[in-house]
Amino acid sequence: MRVNKNDLVVVLTGPSRGKRTKVLEIDHESNKIKLEGVAVVKKHVRKSQRNPRGGQLSLEMAIPASNVQVICPKCDKPTRVGVRYDENGAKYRTCKKCKTDISLISPAKAKKK
Repeated sequence: MRVNKNDLVVVLTGPSRGKRTKVLEIDHESNKIKLEGVAVVKKHVRKSQRNPRGGQLSLEMAIPASNVQVICPKCDKPTRVGVRYDENGAKYRTCKKCKTDISLISPAKAKKK
């Protein structure tokens, strides 16, 4: 999965199609992500010590990660994400459209003597 927490993404399918939002959580086992303001449902809760008034809570539900695309910070367009290694061995996520680095995945490894 090439989506990270706090990435800016655009929703490709569903009622929130076209919405640009931030990634809140990632579940790697089920390949789903929670987005800010997308797939919001109402949950009815009883009065309790934790929630003294009761009523309805708004919760964000997870959607499949395949339904979103990362937005490149430089070209500001939805793009596929690739991987690039530099000469030191550091690994970067890159934009497939403008070929710039989005973020560092893993730093360069120390060379053995």
